[in-house]
Amino acid sequence: MPIIILILGALGGALYWWIRQNPRDAVHVAQDAVTTARNAPRKLAFRRQHNAHPVEGIDDPNIAICALAQAFLELDDLPTLDQRKQLTVLLRAKMRLSAKDTEEMEVLGRWLVGQCQTPDAAVSRLSRRLYKINGDVSWDLLQDVLTGLVSDELSHAQIDAISDIKRALHIR
Repeated sequence: MPIIILILGALGGALYWWIRQNPRDAVHVAQDAVTTARNAPRKLAFRRQHNAHPVEGIDDPNIAICALAQAFLELDDLPTLDQRKQLTVLLRAKMRLSAKDTEEMEVLGRWLVGQCQTPDAAVSRLSRRLYKINGDVSWDLLQDVLTGLVSDELSHAQIDAISDIKRALHIR
């Protein structure tokens, strides 16, 4: 315990010394940290609701499409690095996003798929949420992304997922 107190004291002393030497920089760093933390959920159009599944907090159809594409990749097995890179390229090209926005969206999408426990559950839940957000308007974009991800034949699980997506989006 005394060692922890000594380490915390040393860190506090170093921080105090830095603030005294560079007060303007310290204020800007603190403001940037607070602003970044405050705006991160808004930037991703995600809001956490109490007593609701995290997927219900999605307000941006692009996030739902990204998470759906990741769940689609995981239906057979964990995606390879090449598949993840291909998804990144497709998202940037089709949605016209920056590299940073795409990375943040992919991290959030992987987390959302993980919250659904299985890729099958994620596909059905995310499809229903996408319909609530945007109706069937996003089908063309989603279809372009999924088509770009498939290099060989579709597996049985992926065919079932596409039929689930169509059913959720009321596509015939």
